[in-house]
Amino acid sequence: MTGAVLAAVEGNVTAIGYGLAAIGPGIGVGIIFGQGVNAIARQPELTGVIRTNMMLGFVLTEALALIGLVAPFIFQSIK
Repeated sequence: MTGAVLAAVEGNVTAIGYGLAAIGPGIGVGIIFGQGVNAIARQPELTGVIRTNMMLGFVLTEALALIGLVAPFIFQSIK
């Protein structure tokens, strides 16, 4: 009986943990695009370079979020 309860709590803790971990990349993406728009407004002639750097930062930030999503499944299958 207690094993089933612990398994249910463990699953919920994993979901809550990933939800909390997703806050970081969300904040990071907001900062990337906010500062990118600010940079383009200040120097419109560098729009292409700034946009490229924004996309690179976005991709790397989202990759971390996706790794965080997949990692619990990988570690769960190792047990």
